[in-house]
This record gives sequence, structure tokens and C-alpha cells, in this order.
Amino acid sequence: MQPYFMSVDRIHKKVLELVLAEHRCHQWTHHLDIGAGHGGLIKRVKAALKVQSSVCDYTDTLMKLPSQKVDIANLNNEPLPYADASFDVVTATEVIEHLEDYRQVLREIYRVLKPGGVCILSTPNILNLNSRLRFLWFGFWNLFGPLPVKNSALYSTGGHINPVSWFYVAHSLLDAGFADVSPHIDHRQRSGMAKLIFLYPLIKILGGRAMYKERHRVKTLDEANEPLVRAMNSIDMLLGRTIITKSHKSA
Repeated sequence: MQPYFMSVDRIHKKVLELVLAEHRCHQWTHHLDIGAGHGGLIKRVKAALKVQSSVCDYTDTLMKLPSQKVDIANLNNEPLPYADASFDVVTATEVIEHLEDYRQVLREIYRVLKPGGVCILSTPNILNLNSRLRFLWFGFWNLFGPLPVKNSALYSTGGHINPVSWFYVAHSLLDAGFADVSPHIDHRQRSGMAKLIFLYPLIKILGGRAMYKERHRVKTLDEANEPLVRAMNSIDMLLGRTIITKSHKSA
């Protein structure tokens, strides 16, 4: 598998920015971080806000914050161990690509969120140009690759087994009941900018033709899903390293 060089620090900074924006809109007190790992995001949230943070992970051996309790659950076959409407904010950074059934986990997040609560997720952006080109000539997206067969340890630690693009993340959130689903990125890849100059006109032309066909002939586009599809070829999506989605549970 391609080495995982993604800077989690930059992802956490962007997630914290979105968390702080929510806190400015309405004061909240209970936060759940799923797949917290060493606790980097929890540390940032606690330093910025006086809130109560809970952690759910498949193990408690990774956590480096001595006072932070970890609630253990294997989300591939267990629900979140919390009551309905327990949290104001749920974050899950670099988690869904490790899960066999991420849609079920998103439904669980919806369940444990309070009405009006916010869900913030991140996953590798397989739609950036570098990733699209790698898939063209290798058949694997960036940060995904050949996995050892029958090695279950990979699935619970470093294994990326589920490449999920922006459209399917957004569709899954809306299907679970979330609203106001919006895409964000951690930063734009410089290595993709030269490719963008050459390929963007082609993407606009061929992408426009494909949209026309889907709308008028195949009739797969409608008012609900067309904005999600259009975002797939935005500049941020073509250059962004990590896709971060923010959505709300209806009040």
C-alpha cells in the first residue's frame, strides 16, 4: 500500500476551524471524537473550548492524553455505545475509509447527535487530480493500494479498505437524515496545479457533456443531487488533499 504521508495536523486544524465556527453560532458542551487515535484533535478542542469530550475507538492503547477515557467499540460490527441525542458535535477524522459499512456508522452518528447537532468527517479526497491520474494508470486511488489477503489486522489499524468520494459521503449523510452538507478541504496540493492548467479545459468540456447526458437522456440528475455532482469538478475538489464534510441534524 502507498505510504500514508497525509498530515493529520493540517486536517485537525481545519476540523477545529469548523468546530469553532459552530461554537460561535450556538454554545454547545458535549463533543464525541470517533477514532481519536493519539488524541490530537481532542487536545486542540479542549485547549480552545471548555467542553466535555468523549472518545470512541477500537482500542484504548493509542490515546496519549492521560486523563482521557476511551470507550471501546469495533464499529464494523458494534453500535456507538451512547444513548440517543447525547452529543452536540461529533467528529471522525480519517475513519470512514477504514470501515466496512460506513453508512451504518453515519446513521449511528445521526442517532447520538442532539437535534441541531453537527457532524464533521474527513477522508482522503480520491477526486483530486493526482488521485484520478493514479487510478487511470494503476487502478488505485491515492492513499489506497493492494492489500494483503486475509490480514484482518490491517482493517482495524492502517488499512484503507473503503475509498469514498465526496458524492457518496454527501449522499450517505443526506440518506441518514443530515442536512446542510458542505464540502471543505485541508489544503490545495501544489503538485496538482500544473496538471490543472492542462486538464481543466478538458474536464469542463467533457464534464459538461456528461452532465447534459445524465440530466436529459439518462435522467439521473435532479435538484437534490445535481449540486453534489457539480462540486466534484470544483477547483477545491480537483486540488484538495483531504475532503472534510460538515452537516447538521435537523433541529
